[in-house]
Amino acid sequence: MISCQEFFTILKEKGFTFFTGIPDSTFKHFIKFISDNNGELLQNIVASNECESIAISAGYYLATSKIGVVYMQNSGLGKTVNPLTSLCDPEIYAIPILLLIGWRGEPGKIDAPQHRKMGRIMLSLLDTLEIPYSILKPEIEDIRLNLNSAIKYFNKMKGPYAFIIKRNFFKDYKSNNKEIVSYELSRQQAIDLIMDNLNENNIVISTTGFTSREVYEYREKTKKAHNRSFYNIGSMGCASSIGLTIALHNSNKKIFIFDGDGAAIMQMGAFTTIGKNSPKNFIHIVFDNHMHETTGGQPTNSSSVDFVKLAFACNYKYGKVVITKNELIETISDIKNRDGPIIIVIKVKPSFNAELKRPEKEPKYYKEIFQNYLINSK
Repeated sequence: MISCQEFFTILKEKGFTFFTGIPDSTFKHFIKFISDNNGELLQNIVASNECESIAISAGYYLATSKIGVVYMQNSGLGKTVNPLTSLCDPEIYAIPILLLIGWRGEPGKIDAPQHRKMGRIMLSLLDTLEIPYSILKPEIEDIRLNLNSAIKYFNKMKGPYAFIIKRNFFKDYKSNNKEIVSYELSRQQAIDLIMDNLNENNIVISTTGFTSREVYEYREKTKKAHNRSFYNIGSMGCASSIGLTIALHNSNKKIFIFDGDGAAIMQMGAFTTIGKNSPKNFIHIVFDNHMHETTGGQPTNSSSVDFVKLAFACNYKYGKVVITKNELIETISDIKNRDGPIIIVIKVKPSFNAELKRPEKEPKYYKEIFQNYLINSK
């Protein structure tokens, strides 16, 4: 393994000091490093999604003639296909970008189901996109050699080049970030309170990461049926859109969306579609801890977002920010007789529960029992 400082020093030697992207647990320590050093040794712009990060880096190149570094999990690679091919490609605007891509779902390695497909096809996808790549080894000379190859390509073709990062590439980095997010409730406590007060026919659509695992764990420990939940374990940011059409086609049920601040920001345009269609049975819960907790606690931009005002601007009918347990209990009771769309933003503290279980069965199993319940209970 290599230290974050050593890796950054190699990049800095060649003028790579601008970073943007969406964090990945594969190299969470390096992202903590650049977050800590933002404004001193480097510039790091936290993006809302991977597509935006490509555009941010393109703007940096246009403004400075310098090349930016875009970091992402390989699941985000698919999101970037449009700007990579229609903006940065050598045949269009010829904008060089150094991509740092974490290899989740690497063949032969144990990983979550949602990472398998992209892990298997990532290299062939890069080949199809005609983006050259190097699978880095955590060795200084190997990194220098491959960075020189990337620079030669940038000089000749002026297009994107990818560095593939495997697990256990970086040594642990201890963050110096002193910002403390301290609220009364953890997300798990808030989820438990809400779930305790749901009716039998209420539906929960939960976002990717720890949130879905916590809903799953609640149903396991209380022995409540999994067929009232859709665990959206992948496709970050899509839970509210999935819930929208479920709500529109199941007016006899209340549909609860359990979202995260990072996920809600990633697909913020969904607020406009939800507000336009205005299902009365739609309750949008955003658990806001100001971070991408599942990938290691890297910051989101939620500290500058007023989700309630945003939702009102998009035609939501009611909204509230909740901070304490008592406020949450009162709010759960209050919204039972209100029409939606409703947004409730719950400020929560990080928990980083490493013991959280993933759903035991394959995703298709949970999809089938959920879908069967919806169709047979109309």
